[in-house]
Amino acid sequence: MSFPRLFFTLLFFTAALLRADSVDTFDRAALLKTLTTDLSAHYAVTDTLEVDLLRPWTAPAIPASTQADKTGEPPVVTTVVDYPEALASSMLVRVRYTRDTVILREETLAVRANVWREGLTAATPVKRGAAVVLEGLETRRVDVLRERDSLPLSVAGADYVFSRDVAAGRPLMWRDVIRRSLVHRGQMVEVVASDGTLVITMKALAMQDGSHGDAVRVRNIESKREFTAKVIAENRAEVRF
Repeated sequence: MSFPRLFFTLLFFTAALLRADSVDTFDRAALLKTLTTDLSAHYAVTDTLEVDLLRPWTAPAIPASTQADKTGEPPVVTTVVDYPEALASSMLVRVRYTRDTVILREETLAVRANVWREGLTAATPVKRGAAVVLEGLETRRVDVLRERDSLPLSVAGADYVFSRDVAAGRPLMWRDVIRRSLVHRGQMVEVVASDGTLVITMKALAMQDGSHGDAVRVRNIESKREFTAKVIAENRAEVRF
């Protein structure tokens, strides 16, 4: 074989290998990265989303006409064309693959999803009425798509108390806690009433328990009139006219 012929043969195979490397850069990992980004944005996921495919998958075939590009191979773009109604542990996601405006394939993917965040477990026995604080609790990694009622780490120290006794080692759920009452039925509360720039303060009798932000019935001590006020602090409420 002459040198020029050998040279062009090697050049041809080198170019073919370079094209193959470029085509193979769109793989399962690239697809999952795109799905994770798109699904996180669409469902406004603030925790850590992980996705995987439930079935075997192969990259879309790329026609030769889309491979020739003197400036380099354009990327394969994955677009989600149909989202499930809600994020779930397993779901069907419709996607389309395009390259340089050419549609390569459209298909429905069976996807498994996990949304991870920090949850809580009772490290020691907890009594009903105790404040929810980190002392005596342990953190655990929770998939909220499978344990939707799990108590998040952010609840610790946020004006919650235990609604019942909890044994050591048990994962904590929302049903285990309630917001701490700042206003108690039968106790005196200070009510701040405002109307524009006019502000007055009065004493009232709480007719029901209430946590921060709750609307509770109170009774004016002097007029005996009952009205609704919003709990704003310990034994304090406000009403706006």
